[in-house]
Order: sequence, then C-alpha cells, then structure tokens
Amino acid sequence: MNPDLRNQRLRGRLEGRRVVPYYSRAEIESRSASKPASLPAPVLAWAADPIELFFMQIQGSGQVRLDGGERIRVSYADQNGHPFRSLGRYLVERGELTLDQASMQGIKNWAATNPTRLQDALNQNPSYVFFREVPLPASGEGPPGALGVPLTAEYSLAVDRRFIPLGAPVFLATTYPLSDDPLQRLAVAQDTGGAIRGAVRADFYWGSGPEAGAKAGRMRQQGRLWLLWPRGEPLPASEPAPRLD
Repeated sequence: MNPDLRNQRLRGRLEGRRVVPYYSRAEIESRSASKPASLPAPVLAWAADPIELFFMQIQGSGQVRLDGGERIRVSYADQNGHPFRSLGRYLVERGELTLDQASMQGIKNWAATNPTRLQDALNQNPSYVFFREVPLPASGEGPPGALGVPLTAEYSLAVDRRFIPLGAPVFLATTYPLSDDPLQRLAVAQDTGGAIRGAVRADFYWGSGPEAGAKAGRMRQQGRLWLLWPRGEPLPASEPAPRLD
C-alpha cells in the first residue's frame, strides 16, 4: 500500500484482473450518453438541467419532480473516488466570473448563458456522486445525513470527520451570508462532504426550498468552531482502515 494513501478510503473498478480508478465525471457522462448499459449503476431518473443535478450532487440529496408532477426523494449512495474540485474556483481562474460572482446563483447564471461550454466546465470536477431513492420525508423533515438521521435546518453541520466526530456538539460563530450580522449558535456535526476538508471547515445546513437555497448559495463566510468534548477523553478513531470498494 502506498503510504500516501494511508487513512484514505479508495474506490476502483476491475479491468480484467487489475483494479483501476473508477470512471471520472467526464467518463461517466460520455458513457451514459453513448453506452448507458456499460455503467452498473441503475438509472433513477433523467435530469432536464445538468447544473441542477451538479448542485444536488454537491449537496448530497434532493427531490426530483417527474413529468407527471409527482416527486421522488434521493439521498447519497456513494461516490466515484475522485477528488472534488470547485467549479466556482475554476470559472474564477478562467476569468469567467469574479470571486464575488462565484456563488451558486452566479454559477447557474453563467451556465444559462453558456450552455455549449457547460459540460466541459462541469467535467473539471472529476468527482461524481451516485444517489439512491429513499421515502419522501415527513412534513418539515430534512434529508438524512451521514449519521442516518434527518438534518435540522440551521442547526446541522457537515464537517471533516478526521477532526470533528459525527454526533458531536459544535459551537459556531460566523455571520449571515453577505452580511456582518452575527450567526452564533450550538449546532451538531451530522454530515460530511467531499469538499469539506480541514479542522475549521463546515457546511451549514439552511434547509430546503428557494429561500434556503438562496442563502446556501451565498454562504462563504469566515467563522470559528468550538468542539465541545469531555476534558481528557480521547476522540474516537476518525477513519476506517483503507480499502478498495
């Protein structure tokens, strides 16, 4: 085992007798269009808007409205093992957006005006999330996080579990999006995410619906985190032994 891969969970696929990296986003998209039967993942639904699917993969769950008006709920099932790369950062580096424009809303606006260039931009993030269908939630109930329990709007955090154990209480001190108004409260580490790396890094769950989506899309605030843990007690092991899926 390469020592650089220690404490990392690896995913791959069999090619003959060799284990090779799983398909990247670009490979998955091209194969699903030309050879849909060559991918083992069953199709749950087809998305009309690729940028909406992209952001649902970043968020890790969502609802899909079908042509007949009914809805299905999908939740995180697995990921292809490739590292997450920020689409917003890519567009800023290319001069397509300014840093202030690189919110979810700004990226969606860029996608709407550049449809022929969108897929190439999406492919810059090789990470790809697969979903599974889950029952529709009870009224007001959030999607399940990595702990398997529903998230609570404005009180659940996604964290890097190498530094913050899932289920731990965390005091958050930051500000509301595009504002100096303080946002300070006790929250719970209930989820993880491929883009969340570092001891003082968290994703704040705003809830569902247009208003929550607008806040989440603009949330890039600096902040501080305090992990509340019994003094003298060791933190639990953060990662399983590396393995190939």
